[in-house]
Amino acid sequence: MTGVFPLSGRYLARQAAFSGLFFLLLASPALAQETAPSPADSPMGYVFRWVNFAIVLGLLIYGFGKGAPYFRSHAEEISQKIAEGARAREAAEKQRREVQAKLARIDQDVAEMRAEAKRSADAEAERVKALARSEADAIERAAQAEIAAAEQASQRELRTLAARMAVERATALLEKDLTPAAEAALFGAFVAELARSAN
Repeated sequence: MTGVFPLSGRYLARQAAFSGLFFLLLASPALAQETAPSPADSPMGYVFRWVNFAIVLGLLIYGFGKGAPYFRSHAEEISQKIAEGARAREAAEKQRREVQAKLARIDQDVAEMRAEAKRSADAEAERVKALARSEADAIERAAQAEIAAAEQASQRELRTLAARMAVERATALLEKDLTPAAEAALFGAFVAELARSAN
């Protein structure tokens, strides 16, 4: 992977050569303005300048050559961070889209929850009504059974009372109408009836 900045040895050498030529071109007008010949303008002065220029250029090329791995690794590190940032941005965008989709559906979800709650409440109300009806029916059946039992008990009691009153009335009538002569005649008829049934 070359990274963001392609830093090769040839590239650095080319850059150093262009930089040196640029500095030489900048320095030539200043050198041309001198009017008096100086020892620097002699052929030996030009040689020293070119040697000096070559030394500086060599040092620059050497420095760029030694710094190239650092710059390359730094460029690769920056490239990796940019890629990580792009992945993080994509993940954040995905989360944002998901949140927006959930927010868009929230009204629908709330409406569904309300409808479900209403259905549950209606079902519970129907269940409570059915339970109340069944309990009312059970209470009514129990009350009917108690009424029937009370009615039968009162009828038995009424019959017992009527029989007792009939016996008391008959006893009172017999005591009033039964004289000792009638009692003796009744006893005689009873004995005669026994004698007949015995034969």
